Amino acid sequence: MEKLNVKALTVSLGATWGFFVLCLGWVAGFGWGTRVVEVMSSVYIGYAPCFVGGLIGALWGFLDGAVGGLIIALVYNAIARRR
Repeated sequence: MEKLNVKALTVSLGATWGFFVLCLGWVAGFGWGTRVVEVMSSVYIGYAPCFVGGLIGALWGFLDGAVGGLIIALVYNAIARRR
C-alpha cells in the first residue's frame, strides 16, 4: 500500500468542503437549504444564508475539512505502514 500525501489531502479536502459550505450559504440566501445552514450555523459561528455568512462558513469549512483530511491521511498512513 502506498502512503498518502498528508499535505495534499489536507488542503484538497479543506478546499472542497470550504467551497461546498460557501455555495450552500449563498444558495440558502435564495431560500434553498436554509435549514441545513441553520443546523450548521450552530457549529460554524457566523455562518448564515447570505454573502458574508457564506464567506465566514467557507473559512470554517476549510478549517474543518483540513482537520478531517489530516486525520484521514494520518490514520491511513499508520495502517499502510503496518502492512
